[in-house]
Formats: sequence, C-alpha cells, structure tokens
Amino acid sequence: MILNLNDQIIQVKGKIRQKYKLESQLQDYYSELSEIENTINRLNTQLMEEKADVRRLEGFHIANFFSTITGTKYEKLDKENREVLAVQLQLEEAEKTRDEVMDSILNVQNRLAEVGNSEELYQDLLSKKEHLIKKGHSRYADELYRLSEKEGDIQAYLKEFNEAIQAGQYAEQALHNAQESLSSASKWGTLDMFGGGMISTAIKHSRMDDASEYIHIAQSRMRDFQKELLDIDEMIPVDTDMPGLLKFADFFFDGLIVDWMVQGRINDSIDQVGDQLLQVRRILAKLKTENTYLQNQLANLYEEKIQLIESYR
Repeated sequence: MILNLNDQIIQVKGKIRQKYKLESQLQDYYSELSEIENTINRLNTQLMEEKADVRRLEGFHIANFFSTITGTKYEKLDKENREVLAVQLQLEEAEKTRDEVMDSILNVQNRLAEVGNSEELYQDLLSKKEHLIKKGHSRYADELYRLSEKEGDIQAYLKEFNEAIQAGQYAEQALHNAQESLSSASKWGTLDMFGGGMISTAIKHSRMDDASEYIHIAQSRMRDFQKELLDIDEMIPVDTDMPGLLKFADFFFDGLIVDWMVQGRINDSIDQVGDQLLQVRRILAKLKTENTYLQNQLANLYEEKIQLIESYR
C-alpha cells in the first residue's frame, strides 16, 4: 500500500512542478504580449505618418513643383515609399508575433487546467501516507520513500531539461536555415555587384525572402526556448532573458528589407544571425552537460534503491 502511495506522490509532485513552470511561462507570455501590443500601436502610428509623407509628396504645391524641376521629388518619393514598406513589414512581423503569443497563452492555460488541483491531491496523499507510517513504523518504507522522492525529483528535472534541449535544437535549426539563406543571398549579391544581371538580382531577392521567413520562424522557436529555460534557471544559471535573442529580427526588418540592395547590410545580418546561433549552441551545450549529470545521478539512485529492496527481510 505504501509503495503505491509513494508512486502516486512522485507523480503528483511532477505535476506540481509542471504547474509552477506553466504559471511562470504564462506570466512571461502576458508580459511579452503587452510589449508587442505597444509595438503594434507605435508602428500603426508610424505607418500613418509615413503614408501622410507620401501623400504630401504626391500632391501639388510650390515646393513640390521646384522639387520636380530639380529632380529631387521622385528621389524623395522613392525614399518615402521604401520607408512605408519597411514599417509595413515590421508591422506584419509584429502582428504575426502577437497572434503566436496569444495562441501560446491559450495553450498554456489549457495545460494549466489539467494540473490545477495537483497541490490539493498532493496534500491528500501525504495525509494518507503519514497515517500508514504512524501505523506501521516501517524504517524500510521511510528509506524507500526518501530514495523514490529523490528519484522523482530528478526525473522531473530531466523532463524539463529534455524539453528545453528539444526547443533549443528547433531554434538552432531555424537559425541555421536563416544563416544559409543569407549566405546564399550574399553570394548572389556579390555576383550582382559585378554585373550578374536580372537573374542574379532575382535570385538574391528570393533568398532574402527565404531568410525573412526563416528569421520569423527562428524568433518563434527562440521564444519557446526562452520559456522552457525560465524554470531551469533555478537549477543551473542560464541567460533566460537572452537579451537580443528575441529582438534581433528588429534589426533585420528595420532597414535590411528596404536597403537589401546594399551588400553590407546582408553581411551584417549574417553576423547577427551567427551571434544568436552561437549563443543558442552555448546554452544547449550547458543543458546537455547538466542532463548527463542528472542521468548519472538517477542511475546511482536506482542502484541504491535495488540494494535496499534486495536487503529487506
């Protein structure tokens, strides 16, 4: 009876830990949602202002007349149109991010509902076990429970590390894809600079489109990674805020799309993505090292438990 209770208690403790983790993630998602909504409001205002600038240039007045004569009007209009495009792209990216964050919030809320009563269940099981221990006075049962409880804690930690490692690997792959697309764009851009013609220009722009999509995916994957790291930071110090990790796409959409004819901007983006890739890989290496340590601890506990069971008379 008491062994069965031990197993139930270990399972419930895992659910309690999951509940705390989900609550932490939910709070972080709400904070991120508030920030992204502020960004969307700012970009909507900026887009209205940029469009107003375009309308002013397209309208007729004396300043426009002289600008047309001197040949500067169309240059200014082209610049304003490109700035409108830049803001539109940033706004689209922010709206996609907002929708993904809202979907994630709904998912976490549903998962929280499944473990909502875990703490009450845990207290109930503890009361039952306390009654059995007082009744039986079993030193063997106490020791077995101590080992089983440690085993359960390590199994819960391993589950969290495995989830974080998987999320990190998804982010790593997305960043690698973005890096490959940007590198390809850079090569075709170099050819374009030396007279590659319309074909090289078209291929370069195609690779840039691919890169922008991969960077959006990478942002989403890194968001998941960062949420998985929130609870792990209590076990090993990792950079859960990852400054820049969730923000580097701002650089990409801020000026690169508008100015993607400039080869230096493509190369700067390659450096940006490379930096994020290195950071993700550093965190992954740390997680894998700790994961191996926990697996060794779990194996040692299992052996200790087997010895206790075998020695029981």
